[in-house]
Amino acid sequence: MTATPAWPPQSAPRLHVETQLGDGVAVPVDGNPAHYLISVMRVKPDDIVLLFDGRSGEWAARARDIRKRDLVLECVAQTKAPEQVPDYWLCCAPIRKGRIDLIAEKACELGVARLQPVLTRRAVVDKLNLDRLHAHLVEAAEQCGRTALPDLGSLMKLDALLGDWDASRHLFFADESGGAPLEQTLRAHPGPAAFLVGPEGGFDAQERDAIRATPGAVAVSLGPRILRAETAAIAATSAWMAINGDWN
Repeated sequence: MTATPAWPPQSAPRLHVETQLGDGVAVPVDGNPAHYLISVMRVKPDDIVLLFDGRSGEWAARARDIRKRDLVLECVAQTKAPEQVPDYWLCCAPIRKGRIDLIAEKACELGVARLQPVLTRRAVVDKLNLDRLHAHLVEAAEQCGRTALPDLGSLMKLDALLGDWDASRHLFFADESGGAPLEQTLRAHPGPAAFLVGPEGGFDAQERDAIRATPGAVAVSLGPRILRAETAAIAATSAWMAINGDWN
């Protein structure tokens, strides 16, 4: 007996779009996404492409009206409901190009709800290309099966972040001068959370004092070794997801 092929095909390409999706919605695609689908993935008429818009879940869409530089994708069935991710933010100091891109990519893959860049005194980077970071979030979401992108905040100063902090959200921060053991601390503080990671040089003494004085802040240790900023961000997020997030 012939096996029924999987539908939608597991090999179908995924694409983030701005158009709100729904049954029968036709999405015109041009530019780089069209080039990717037509020239790289060799999409043909009636082939399935998986779409997500960050609001409507994931939809299977049939390709039609394919030309050299554009095509239309028509939604035919919802394949995933809108995504629910844990209420977890990653707040991190900007670091060098390439490494901050890695943080954005892995934050999306790990299920972060919000990525908030935070400017600290020892940061060697004081500007961020948010369009580039957004592009990395999109690419990561397309690859890992997310149906919604993490919120991406504009770069803000540390004192502004702390001054407006909601004490109902735990603010864990990696304190290289010493903090509580990570696992038992995370288990003791369930609920909405954020993790704050400093730059390559860490937080200075005044910043550590200000963070510790913030309602909801909890200093934690990330172990006996010195970690790169991007390693600390990824490790802390992984630990939280394993204990209080959607890995448990």
